[in-house]
Amino acid sequence: MTERSVTISPPTRDEGRRVWVDGNLLGAVHSLSGLTHLLQRAGWEGLDEVDVANLPIIEWYGGGPEVWSRRD
Repeated sequence: MTERSVTISPPTRDEGRRVWVDGNLLGAVHSLSGLTHLLQRAGWEGLDEVDVANLPIIEWYGGGPEVWSRRD
């Protein structure tokens, strides 16, 4: 079984943060809650926000799970 990868882009002014799973763009989210729901729909059922914030396979760019808006 291959390990899955999740990449979270830096926040943008309009779109939020883009979410890539296994190299495929799933969408953009504006909160940890939104990310949790997106990952649940992608097959990670049973995850909650604490799980998502601490998943070691997530690569966060432009800030971690506490950063959802762009700092100018």
